[in-house]
Amino acid sequence: MISSCEKKLGKHHDYSLYKTPYSCSPLHLFYLPLIAASTSHNRNRKMPSPVTLHLRAESKPMEHRSALTPTTAKQLADAGFNVIVERSTQRVFKDSEFEEAGLPLVDEFCWPQAPKDQLIIGLKELPEDDFPLVHEHIQFAHCYKDQAGWKDVLSRYHNGGGTLYDIEFLQDENGRRVAAFGFYAGFAGAAIGLLDWAWQLEHTEPLPAVEWYDNEGALIADVKKAVEGVVERTGAKLPTSLVIGALGRCGSGAIDLLTKAGIPSENITKWDMAETAKGGPFPEIVASDIFINCIYLSKEIPPFVTKETLNTPDRKLSVIIDVSADTTNPFNPIPVYTVATTFDKPTVPVELATGPQLSVCSIDHLPSLLPRESSETFSASLMPSLLELPDRENARVWKEAKALYDHHVSRL
Repeated sequence: MISSCEKKLGKHHDYSLYKTPYSCSPLHLFYLPLIAASTSHNRNRKMPSPVTLHLRAESKPMEHRSALTPTTAKQLADAGFNVIVERSTQRVFKDSEFEEAGLPLVDEFCWPQAPKDQLIIGLKELPEDDFPLVHEHIQFAHCYKDQAGWKDVLSRYHNGGGTLYDIEFLQDENGRRVAAFGFYAGFAGAAIGLLDWAWQLEHTEPLPAVEWYDNEGALIADVKKAVEGVVERTGAKLPTSLVIGALGRCGSGAIDLLTKAGIPSENITKWDMAETAKGGPFPEIVASDIFINCIYLSKEIPPFVTKETLNTPDRKLSVIIDVSADTTNPFNPIPVYTVATTFDKPTVPVELATGPQLSVCSIDHLPSLLPRESSETFSASLMPSLLELPDRENARVWKEAKALYDHHVSRL
């Protein structure tokens, strides 16, 4: 049987050849004891049964990150978890790295055929489809803030009897996210902001595709080269930047990149809730070369900018980096664009009647610019919560995540 997900992705495995409950690949025979152990029920056992985590391959184009790394997957296996890893053609970690850690590999995108009691863990949203989701899923789903299509997304879990544990809403006792990519999102966003600023000084066409980097040192070197080069060739001054959400993880990452790229502190304006409390639009944004939005949007707020405030001949602003990327959120505080950009087309122009050219970057998976480092940091932060999965019915983080899922399902 070929799942509709795999048809969409062009993966045509003949699962009918393998008459087993978990027909992911010919290697399934190796996993039969593992599967039997994970689905059996021992009435006399006091401790929860071992949890089986199925790490799915990411299907979003140019998504190179991973919810589990070879390091954290092995830590879970050493702690008694059954960890199964899908092969991946785009993950930054090679399949061989997981194999060397002693972890079994199965075919890419085979998670729909996994036994129902296995937890499917990934990062980004699943491909658009309509088949019901029968598993418990741990991922970012982007459907709790009334984003476009949220009902269709959430209905798939409800219709299949599955469950969504949305990573964005896994919180500690102080209401802080237990794991987030925020720092690297801001870091990567600021890097693209500087690259775009430098590019615009010598070009009228949009910034070309941006490729991922092995490490932050290589990224910083390229950004510094671009900025220093264009300053030397054109005589331009180093850009000014305004970062909103500067006290959070994301804002801290943006400021760190700007500093490491050689932007002096006096050129970096750092705003947070105190500075934005009066409500926008803010002329200070229009007066900066680069605006980096790093807020966490949880309710309707006045817009930071509008096309009216941007349509002025004395505007300096030429680059908007919307790290928050609330593109389809009805309360998006940057209502001057309507599309999410991608690494192959990182910016979109804002059509204005006057002033310099203005572009927006709204890539919603910016940390994938530094996939290895961001994945290692994220996965290590998620580890304490993952270790509580055997008792997820009682563990506060997972119990609250399930209650939040039930709440939003009740809104369907």
